[in-house]
Amino acid sequence: MTIKNHNYHMTRFITSAPDIRHLPQELGIEVAFAGRSNAGKSSALNALTKQKSLARTSKTPGRTQLINLFEVEEGIRLVDLPGYGYAEVPEEIKRKWQKALGEYLQKRECLLGLVVLMDIRHPLKDLDQQMIQWAVAMHVPVMALLTKADKLTSGARKNQLNKVREELAALDGDIQVEYFSALKKIGIDKLQQKLDIWFSQPTVQIEDNS
Repeated sequence: MTIKNHNYHMTRFITSAPDIRHLPQELGIEVAFAGRSNAGKSSALNALTKQKSLARTSKTPGRTQLINLFEVEEGIRLVDLPGYGYAEVPEEIKRKWQKALGEYLQKRECLLGLVVLMDIRHPLKDLDQQMIQWAVAMHVPVMALLTKADKLTSGARKNQLNKVREELAALDGDIQVEYFSALKKIGIDKLQQKLDIWFSQPTVQIEDNS
């Protein structure tokens, strides 16, 4: 397989959808970004694409209520999934988010990889573990990013990285763990490398039988 370097700074917003029925046809491949509402998904997407406002950021966690699609190039997309685990969101809204999230992960056939973002100071919460365990069970490769790495000293950062790697190794899945900081531009190169590998695989073509 030849690895192609993609121009992530050319990424553009396509659409927002409340559920998978409102998403575009499943042509091409997608990598989804998932994480708790305060894990820094939007900041990571903006850092990756070198665009300050491609994905909305907010000091109020839980603003990502829809499935947001971004196109890197034709047939290659990044997906910002609704954040999970934010306690102050009303139960009805939380249920809608969880349903949309679950449907996308289980039924979107062009999903090729999952980037799970966790605050390096509080990794592997219950919902994070459920997300990663699901991906392993479905044979979806995972890149776990320990975000906000600039909040820890170099030594503490490495300790957390090793601890999370050790815990996730027990799942025996295709999981890569790295630390990341959108603010200090730490780990962006490793994220790009992983995405390039995933996006260099043959695209999925869904037959239209209509």
